[in-house]
Amino acid sequence: MADSDTVAHNETVAHNVDGLLLDCDGVLVDSHDAAAVAWNTWAKRWAPGFDFHRDIEHGRRIRDVVAELVKPPGDVDAATADLIQQEIDHATDVTAIPGARRLLGSCPAGRWAVVTSGGRAIATARMASAGLRPAEILVTGEDVENGKPSPDPYLLAAKRLGIPPGRCAVFEDAPAGIAAARAAGVTTIIGVGAAAASAPVTLAVTNLRGVRFDGHKLLIDASTILPGQQFDL
Repeated sequence: MADSDTVAHNETVAHNVDGLLLDCDGVLVDSHDAAAVAWNTWAKRWAPGFDFHRDIEHGRRIRDVVAELVKPPGDVDAATADLIQQEIDHATDVTAIPGARRLLGSCPAGRWAVVTSGGRAIATARMASAGLRPAEILVTGEDVENGKPSPDPYLLAAKRLGIPPGRCAVFEDAPAGIAAARAAGVTTIIGVGAAAASAPVTLAVTNLRGVRFDGHKLLIDASTILPGQQFDL
């Protein structure tokens, strides 16, 4: 068994890892409703017929999605800038995922990073509005040539931490992010939310309330683990 494999102790699941790589939206902050307002307002001008709840593909960079929705291509830069501003304007309408404040507040410095497909301004504004500890290491979609589902964001975050990807645990809620983590060689992938329970993750949790990390051991209360297929990654 690899060091990061699951070990159960008294209703707690333990993973031996040295770093945490956490997605932002859907993992640390609940931004779904705020994003829906921003995207649907934006779509009235740039992509008529687009509906966030029906059409969004979570976990991808804004520019990558906009490039597929907006024609002609010459409008992509302006449309992307408009959507980013809409997201920032609605950043105050987000809340922290239960348990996120406690988890980040207790994580040792230099042992965790936030890895998001969103831009730096959006991620920083949302985390601040949710009352979360600022990330010393924040990798955004702006920092890499290829966004999720490419492994680039997670490889860069692990490099900045100085920890091999295989010694990190990733927390993700979206298929693109889960694919990126797997492609980066991460073997401990924790899905967050009901939709992640059937994804190719090590296990999925309802939220972060039962999650603790001391810099070398990730502990997850069994009571917060969602039923579903668990994968040997």
